Amino acid sequence: MKKLLYPMFAIAIAFSTIIVSCSKDNEQDIVDNNPPPGGGGNNCDTANMQYTRDVLPIIQGNCYSCHGNGNVSGGVSLGNYTGVKTQADNGNLLHVINHDAGYPAMPQGGSKLSDCNINKIRSWINHGALNN
Repeated sequence: MKKLLYPMFAIAIAFSTIIVSCSKDNEQDIVDNNPPPGGGGNNCDTANMQYTRDVLPIIQGNCYSCHGNGNVSGGVSLGNYTGVKTQADNGNLLHVINHDAGYPAMPQGGSKLSDCNINKIRSWINHGALNN
């Protein structure tokens, strides 16, 4: 019996080491490093927003089919910086993408922009809506 006790003890320690190394903390780290698509999640960096790098791709991907490339649905053109800046300055841009009461929800017929993308646009506006 004593001959079996030592190997069984060694196996129990090895098994315990394996179990401890597979903790939930490691699994959580893996999950947190994969934010949801579309800019959601807690990893939304809104510092130093630039029109060309950050805002324009959001506008192009969500607004151009109706308000860009010569399309001026509802009299709104977002096909260039001046058009986007006009809508930002008069407050309409944030109202429509936030789906605020009294404003048409945009993008019309599409899903609301992610909170991250809305926050990026808001940050850009709050910092002067520069053409950078």
